Amino acid sequence: MAYSSIRRFGVALAATVLSAMLFVFGTGLRPVPWLTWLAPVPVLLLAPRVRARVAFLAASAAWLGGETPMWGYFLRTVRIPPPMAVSMVIGSALLFGLAVLLARGLILRGRPVTAVVALPAAWVVIEYAASVLSPNGAWWSLAYTQADILPVLQTASIAGPWGITFLLLAVPTAAAALLAPRAIGRARVAVVAAIVLALTAGYGAWRLHTPDEDGSQQVALLATDRQPGSPPVDTPEGRALLAEYAAAIPDVAARGARVVVLPEKSFTADDTTLPILAAPLARLAADRHIDIIAGLILERGGELRNAAIDFPAGGGRPVEYFKRHLIPGLESDFTAGDRLAYVPDTGTRWGIAICFDLDLPGLVRDYRRSGATTLFVPAWDFNRDAWLHGRMAVARGVESGLTVVRAARNGDLVVSDAYGRIRAEAHSADAPFVSLVAAPPERGATTLYAAWGDWFAWACVLVLLIGLAAGYRARPRPERDRRPAEPAVAAVG
Repeated sequence: MAYSSIRRFGVALAATVLSAMLFVFGTGLRPVPWLTWLAPVPVLLLAPRVRARVAFLAASAAWLGGETPMWGYFLRTVRIPPPMAVSMVIGSALLFGLAVLLARGLILRGRPVTAVVALPAAWVVIEYAASVLSPNGAWWSLAYTQADILPVLQTASIAGPWGITFLLLAVPTAAAALLAPRAIGRARVAVVAAIVLALTAGYGAWRLHTPDEDGSQQVALLATDRQPGSPPVDTPEGRALLAEYAAAIPDVAARGARVVVLPEKSFTADDTTLPILAAPLARLAADRHIDIIAGLILERGGELRNAAIDFPAGGGRPVEYFKRHLIPGLESDFTAGDRLAYVPDTGTRWGIAICFDLDLPGLVRDYRRSGATTLFVPAWDFNRDAWLHGRMAVARGVESGLTVVRAARNGDLVVSDAYGRIRAEAHSADAPFVSLVAAPPERGATTLYAAWGDWFAWACVLVLLIGLAAGYRARPRPERDRRPAEPAVAAVG
C-alpha cells in the first residue's frame, strides 16, 4: 500500500514538473512555439487518474512553475508593484488549476467533447477578462507564442488572439480525453479535433496564398541604443543625438524612403526648445520630400506627453499624436492622448501609434475601421522583451489587416504585413546606429476581427457556461464502469 502511494505520488510529481518545464520554455519572453502545445499535456493526462484536489494542485503548481522566469521581468524590468505581480502569477495558476478541474470532471462524467471545448473556452474568458479589466490590455496571452507560426497566426484575423489561445488548449485537452482511462466517445473527440485542425491549417494556407508583393513606396526605420535616456534637445547630448539622426536621414531618403520613423522618447522638449528639434527635421522633410516621424517627451501646459510628431513631406504643419495608452507605473506622470492621427497627403491612410498602444487590440481596430492600411509606430522596449513586444505588434496587424512599421530602441525594428510576414527586421543592438529600409504593401486586408471585434471571446463565455452546466447536471459514470481504472484514480495523500 505504501509503495503504491509513493508510486502514485511520483507519477503526479513527474507530470507536474514536466508540464512546468514545458511551460518555462513554451511561454515567456522568447517561447519555443511547439512546446506551448505540449505543456499542458502531462497534467491533463494526470487529471482523470487522480482525485480532484491532486489534479488541481498539480495543474496550479505546473503553471506557477512555468511562470517562475517572469518574476524578474515583472518586478525589475517593467516594475509592476509586487502585490500586483504576486496576484497575477498566483491568481493565474489557481485559475489554470480550476480550468483543468473542469475538464477532468467532464471527462469522468462521459462528456469528453464538452471537456475539449470547455477548458480552452475557460482560459479564453480569463485572458479576455484580464485584457478588459487590466490597464495592460491584451499583453497577457498564450497566443503570442505562435507569432512566428504563420498558418496558426492567421486565426487571429477571425477570432483575435483568443482563437489562437483556444487552439493551444483544445488540442492537448483532446489528447487527454482520448487517452483517459476507460474513455468513451473517442471517435467523436478525434473527429472534432481533426476538423478543427484541418480548418485551421486550411484557412491559414489559403490566407497566406495572397501574393507577397512589395508596395510602391518605401519606409525607413532608424534607431540607436547609445543614448540610454531621453536627453533634452537643448543639451549637448540632445544636440549630438539629433545631429546623428539628421545625418542618417538623407542616406535612407536616397535609398527611396518615403517615411522615416525614429524611436519613442528619443528626445525631451517643451514649447520653448521644440524648435531646436523641429527646424532641422522639418527642413529635411521638405528638402527630401519625406515624412519624418520622431518620438519625444513633450512638456506642454504643465503636462507631460508621450508624443510622436510627423514632419510632413509637403512642408506643412506638423501632425502631433499623443500616446493613448500609457504604461501603468512607468508613465503615471504622463497625460494620455484622446485621438487618432494620420500621415498627411500620402494618397492612402497611414496611421500613427506609439509602442504600448499596440498592446490593446481596440486601438488598432479603430485605425483599420477608419480606413488605415499602415501603422507607423515609434517604440522603446526593454531589451529582453524585444521579440515578444515586437511580435505582439505583428499580431495586431494580422488581427485587423494592417501593415505595421515599428522602430524600437532597445528592441527590434520590424516591418510586417497584414498576414504577419516579416518584410524586414533588425535589432537595435546590431550596430551603433541601425537603419532599415523596406517596401511594405500599401493595401490592407479585410478581417472578421476588425469588423466584429471580440465576438469569439463572448462566444467562449457561452461555451464555458454550457460546460459548467453540463458538469453540474451530468452524473459520474457507474462504479462498475470505472472499477478497472480505480488503482490509477486513487488519491495521492
